Amino acid sequence: MRTICVWFPDWPLAGMPEDVCGFVYEEGRAAGGETERVAAANRLARQAGVTIGMGRRASEALCPIATSKARDLGEETRRFEPVVASLEDLVPRIEVVEPGLVLIAVEGSLRFYGGEDILLDKVIGTAGPGARVGLADGPFAAYWAARTAVNEPNVVENTMEFLSRLDISVIDREEMIDTFRWLGLTTLGALGELPRAAIASRFGDEGLRAHRLATGEDRPVNPRPIPPHLAVEAHYDDPLESLDQVAFSARALSARLMNDLRREGIAPHRVEIEAESARGQVRRRVWRSADPFLEYSLVERVWWQLRAWVEGEGVEGGLVRLRLDPSDLSGRGRQLALLEQSEMGWETYDANRPEAERALHRVQSLVGPDEVLQGERQGGRMPGEQVLWFRFGEEPTPAERDPLAPWPGATPGPAPALVPPEPRPIDIEWEGGMPHRVRLGARWEQVVNWAGPWRLLGRWWKGEEAADRYQIVTSAGAFLVIVRGERTFLAGIYD
Repeated sequence: MRTICVWFPDWPLAGMPEDVCGFVYEEGRAAGGETERVAAANRLARQAGVTIGMGRRASEALCPIATSKARDLGEETRRFEPVVASLEDLVPRIEVVEPGLVLIAVEGSLRFYGGEDILLDKVIGTAGPGARVGLADGPFAAYWAARTAVNEPNVVENTMEFLSRLDISVIDREEMIDTFRWLGLTTLGALGELPRAAIASRFGDEGLRAHRLATGEDRPVNPRPIPPHLAVEAHYDDPLESLDQVAFSARALSARLMNDLRREGIAPHRVEIEAESARGQVRRRVWRSADPFLEYSLVERVWWQLRAWVEGEGVEGGLVRLRLDPSDLSGRGRQLALLEQSEMGWETYDANRPEAERALHRVQSLVGPDEVLQGERQGGRMPGEQVLWFRFGEEPTPAERDPLAPWPGATPGPAPALVPPEPRPIDIEWEGGMPHRVRLGARWEQVVNWAGPWRLLGRWWKGEEAADRYQIVTSAGAFLVIVRGERTFLAGIYD
């Protein structure tokens, strides 16, 4: 589908002096493990090397005298509303991704206006100064067309050729990008040439999504049907005129919608907000998120939008009806990195937990309750003894061993990354009481370093014999082993 992207790169910079190096930051994943990244930078900051997505500390190191401020999405939404309203008068089918970024599906409008060139001119004239405009097949390509536009709109005729030249970093998944570069894949074109099955097998859902984008399959259509009863609506006999009344009603209706969806085990990626004034004026706006909306994030967006309407053009006679209509419903969630917060997780609320729990309950229903376990720390001398396993979703059983006890003789750190359920026999050659070679499969690996022994006294009253523990390092990996008598057992593998 031909799509126009209108992007204002400097939209968050309102009020920041142009003659001072400055940038706006927001909570989010950035290179180097930072949790604050640059959302927009002015001309002087860009000249100093500051780029969008860069960590705040790295940006301040490049420009020590920089003026920085936290991003205020509520204020940006209020300022952006007149621009959106103007574009919506031109083309009704508008999707607001965030303040300063909108996507416009243009297929129907092309016939009305008579061609892409005419429609682009009208969009550019309506958007005003500071906008970068791109036109391509699909939102992803249109967004990057706008990102690479300079002084005039970037019209992409051959979307596949345009995508193939984009750097692999545009998929915006740092761990996966590093792996792709290590494999020699530096562009989307190189990624698209690989078999999809191989990418899906190695990288899962995120790899599959990246491959689809690389091959031009933007936003595959796979929505769940939306039962009519999932939309929620409130009518007010006494019109709401104050912001406090509007805020309270927005919070109550958002909570009602999310409670209904939670009972269905789903969450929306898109929500249409519809408000009606006492004079019969109806306004609509669609908000979208890459992560399924959570209650607090939906409340924020509904409030930002209503505030923009009330403080902008005003709601004549007060608000008499509010409706929230969810779409693009998901019961699967999105795979996040180990320490990654969802894109909406800038508050202290743990945004990942509901999504993870929903996915785990789904797995548990497929494989059985005993196949999805969670662990809790307990005491013990061996790594395998220090984890208490219990069913996911149930209360843990009382710990057999106190984790706060001193546990003299516990295996020294670091802890192994992989611990077999029971120690497994392993062949080791010893010379002069020291480990010399370890047999791994059909080959022998030379021991390059080792530590130990640490004596492990068995429970003699149960007939357990004493044993010695060793940490052994080879060129193929590091291992924790137990020696009992003349037999050696593998008790852990270090990462």
